[in-house]
Amino acid sequence: MRVDWVRQGREGYCIDEIIHCNHFTTMIQEEDDPKEYRWESGYEKTWEALQEDESGRLEPSVTEMIQRAKRRKLLEREASVRLGIMRHVYVILDLSQAMNEQDLKPTRQICTLKILDDFIKEFHDQNPISQLGIITTQNKMAKRHSDLSNNPQRHLDCIKKMHKMPCKGEPSLQNSLEVALSSLKHLPPHTSREVLIIFAALTSCDPGEVGATLQKVKEGNIRVSVVGLAAELHVCREITKETGGSYSISINDLHLKQLIDEHLEPPPASVKMDHTLIKVGFPHQVNADAKPALCMCHLDDLPPLNTQGYYCPQCTAKYCDLPAECRVCGLMLVTAPHLARSYRHLFPLKHYSEIPLEESSAKLCYGCQKIFITGAADKYVYKCRNCQQVFCFNCDIFLHETVHSCPGCASNPTLSQTPTNN
Repeated sequence: MRVDWVRQGREGYCIDEIIHCNHFTTMIQEEDDPKEYRWESGYEKTWEALQEDESGRLEPSVTEMIQRAKRRKLLEREASVRLGIMRHVYVILDLSQAMNEQDLKPTRQICTLKILDDFIKEFHDQNPISQLGIITTQNKMAKRHSDLSNNPQRHLDCIKKMHKMPCKGEPSLQNSLEVALSSLKHLPPHTSREVLIIFAALTSCDPGEVGATLQKVKEGNIRVSVVGLAAELHVCREITKETGGSYSISINDLHLKQLIDEHLEPPPASVKMDHTLIKVGFPHQVNADAKPALCMCHLDDLPPLNTQGYYCPQCTAKYCDLPAECRVCGLMLVTAPHLARSYRHLFPLKHYSEIPLEESSAKLCYGCQKIFITGAADKYVYKCRNCQQVFCFNCDIFLHETVHSCPGCASNPTLSQTPTNN
């Protein structure tokens, strides 16, 4: 069942974004919820949440609803949960005949590929020491198009070629999981093993019992999540439930991008994940006086000899981009900024305290120097529990989602080292 909720406000703008931010974002509830599904609950007049102000405008009410939704999403991230920062993720893309449907413009295939293009760039930016791979399924088969790699350009080239691939046949969930399992099961136990399935069809043509493959996936400690483009499928619900993943159904292109981008953040680490020390190398950039050599990360393309790149400190193999895993000795090659960007997943910025503007003595935001004005936009302000500096709503979201550091604490090294309580 596909539902698209769009209403027109009094001022003529679409409030579809509000619906995403409100309780329509997740149309299907968990199975342990006694209501099961949205249509099994009571009749709700959700549009009554919009209230006009004294001048008859809806904008303040709309702004408050969007802010509440963003704040609620921010608070859902637990700062005390251990995350798996060294991720190995396979994206399984359904390229069956169902991807030719035009409910997502211009087609499901083109819309999804554009979203994946942005997802790949953002994934490698936020998870620099993680690896990504792409698998497609069509004609009852599954094919690995790009192996696990932390080179985003390789995956982007693969996505570009998929724009010209015809969508045909039926997908196979079992074959797709088997292809991903054949690669993920050999990874060391300290890594996070994940599969993200983007599924558009209403059927899956499998050669055998998918339950047998599901058991092997569970034994391999692989987390499987599914983003559906059509109705909910029982088999997908069971796969995600058994492996600890998530299952969501998109209602339009904006919602689809939101659901896929939720997988940018590392998931909580499994209790089966081992603790271990990982050996990494910090190669130096090759100078112009070095001898020409082949680049190990582009051997398949037969690149010309050049002197630009990085040398592995253990086996002296040359690479043009970092991070990378050395093909010769297996050493993880990174730079200090790569580790610093991954460090924030282990120690995220603490949530700020939300207080009414009337209870705060601050007159302006410490981050953007905006002057606080009483109204819907500045109804609440947000105070750091460590440095006691006050921020506006936009700075609160920006600092926690992008910067991952408090400017008030960073400007005072003594405070930045002081532990805070949640």
